[in-house]
Amino acid sequence: MLQHTVRRLGMVAFLLLAGTATVQAQVGPGTQWTKDGYGYMSTKNDEIVQLDARDPSKSVTLISKAQLTPVGQSAPLKVRRFAFSDNGRQVLLNTNTKKVWRYDTRGDYWVYNLDGNKLTQLGKGRPESSLMFAKFSPDGSKVAYVSEHNLYVENLADNTITPLTTDGTTGLINGTFDWVYEEELDCRDGFRWSPDGQKLAYWQLDATKTRNYLMLNTTDALYPFTVPVEYPVVGEDPSRCRIGVVPVAGGATKWMDVPGDAVQHYIPRMEWAGANELILQQLNRRQNESKLMLATAATGAVRPVYSETDKAWIDAKDGAVGWNWIDGGKSFVWSSEKDGWRHLYNVDRKGKATLLTKGDYDVISLENINEKEGKIYFMASPTNATQTYLYQVPLKGGKAVRVTPQNLAGSHSYDVSPNGKIALHNYSSAAVYPVSDVVSLPAHQRLNGGETPEQAKSMKMPKVEFFQVKTADGVTLDGWMIKPNNFDPAKKYPIVFYVYGEPASQTVTDRFGTGFNRLYQGNMAEDGYIYASLENRGAPAPRGREFRKAIYHNIGSLNIRDQAMGAKEVLKNSFVDTSRVAVWGWSGGGSSTLSLLFQYPQIYKTGISIAAVDNQLNYDNIYQERYMGLVPEDKHYFVDNSPLAHAKNLRGNLLLIHGTGDDNVHYNNAEQMINELVKNNKTFQLMAYPNRTHGISEGEGTSRHLAATYTKFLKENCPPGAR
Repeated sequence: MLQHTVRRLGMVAFLLLAGTATVQAQVGPGTQWTKDGYGYMSTKNDEIVQLDARDPSKSVTLISKAQLTPVGQSAPLKVRRFAFSDNGRQVLLNTNTKKVWRYDTRGDYWVYNLDGNKLTQLGKGRPESSLMFAKFSPDGSKVAYVSEHNLYVENLADNTITPLTTDGTTGLINGTFDWVYEEELDCRDGFRWSPDGQKLAYWQLDATKTRNYLMLNTTDALYPFTVPVEYPVVGEDPSRCRIGVVPVAGGATKWMDVPGDAVQHYIPRMEWAGANELILQQLNRRQNESKLMLATAATGAVRPVYSETDKAWIDAKDGAVGWNWIDGGKSFVWSSEKDGWRHLYNVDRKGKATLLTKGDYDVISLENINEKEGKIYFMASPTNATQTYLYQVPLKGGKAVRVTPQNLAGSHSYDVSPNGKIALHNYSSAAVYPVSDVVSLPAHQRLNGGETPEQAKSMKMPKVEFFQVKTADGVTLDGWMIKPNNFDPAKKYPIVFYVYGEPASQTVTDRFGTGFNRLYQGNMAEDGYIYASLENRGAPAPRGREFRKAIYHNIGSLNIRDQAMGAKEVLKNSFVDTSRVAVWGWSGGGSSTLSLLFQYPQIYKTGISIAAVDNQLNYDNIYQERYMGLVPEDKHYFVDNSPLAHAKNLRGNLLLIHGTGDDNVHYNNAEQMINELVKNNKTFQLMAYPNRTHGISEGEGTSRHLAATYTKFLKENCPPGAR
């Protein structure tokens, strides 16, 4: 399951289409800004161009189609990502990319030299599409990359390649990560150039003891065959993790002497803290102790800098690449929930922490540090957890001031220029189609853009109503509802609840796409459904630590009760037909759907569960242990709160949907649930999609068939229309 920045794939697929989540992943260098911070580079019509952010009509072609066409070929490279060297005279081009689990992080790399007008492919002799995370050295003379779990450095003057590690295998991983680190800690790019360009620091994971989950492919060959996925379930040891520093000229790796058992910990973050020093974050196996350490690259000696504990869990540093150094590297900006709210602190190298964002509100994310003007920009929404706005606070700390104009209610995102003076800005709400523009900071004056896209003019937006309910437990929950067209309050309508319910994502957000349902063929409002969603405790909403972490040990219990008690309040409306109540969700939402149907059959009559974790002991160790504890001592939490434990209580209509090729939430979840339902003589419907992964999108006609199956079952078991 992905973190609060990017969540389980099935859920992500829906949130993307619903506009309720922005997926950010460590898969590329990000916006390539010009040195002055007023322009940026982009690909356009198979060329690389430089745009003036303030005036998009000012466009300069930096590398043409002809220049991007390799010798002997007739078409230019299809550039997926690119990055300029520090002096701007060379550009690294990523092409022919292939997926590694979720994202296309391996491929081919080329370098174009603007001075020599020369295009050169890197990694000659390496397998096609095998290079990962290629990066220029600080002086631009070399490029380092990973290929087949080993690190290499290539000299650009003569393209000689130096292997820095040679022991990499499918189980011993250098410079990148195993499945679970990538999935749950957002770790992909696993090496860093030293500031002097003489060394590389890198992660090494030993996953050789991690057992494979064997998925069975029964359709792509005459005889079935297994597809192995390294996958540490709850209770299984993580990969041994360590940090090493190796000279770029080649030679022995110096391993950092990080204290503790290298297996029973995680190192989710690491960066250089100077020419000869590293900084890293270490989490214990329970993930409720976070330690920041400085390591001397030459000797491996490590000293502690700053530590925290929490009764529930502590997240890895937001942002898997980079460290927010200030004051010439004497201190850094750090996020912590230790006072009950997610705040920013200035932490010096001795561990002294100074609060910067004082107040009863959460910092959602750090956006930019403008040291020259003494400002920090961050996202927050102190009074409405469904929205997001830009704020600024003095770098020395103080009162936060909202930068986003008051009249733009909804959800915003900003890509702030390094100079802190302008930002690429996106805005939407449940009633406003996404609009992109460029704004000045901190005045937030529009410099260009802001036009409503043509497709928005003919698009029928759902009429989303936001509300709050107070449950019998005294908990206030946010929610949204879309009423049927031609709504008559004197009549009764069926209601369909959309649920996620776990710490990986919000569903109640005021942004474009909220209320959309891509699985429903037709228009729910036109057909006479009420469509709604509630946000339970445990969701990553900016409502303080207690709201988010109340779910510790309680996935499948507290979140389910919140949803059910919230639904009871909604069902008190006279226009809701309590005999026609449905719930559906995907991934964590599929799990919540099952738990609601089993634990509260008096409320929910119909459920559609897609790609659910039916047994929490089946899921990966990093995610499930973070929120539920460790086995054997905490095993009862996993068992008692899993849908499997309550399957005997099914009374309503259930449709189970799962892909047999799901490498995230494995198909054994569905089969264990099938067995339990059969044992208890509970009838249900099942749709298994052969070899489809967690998103159930592969194969001709799959998405259409999934939607048809969903819609047919819903209409048959929770008929639409007023009564």
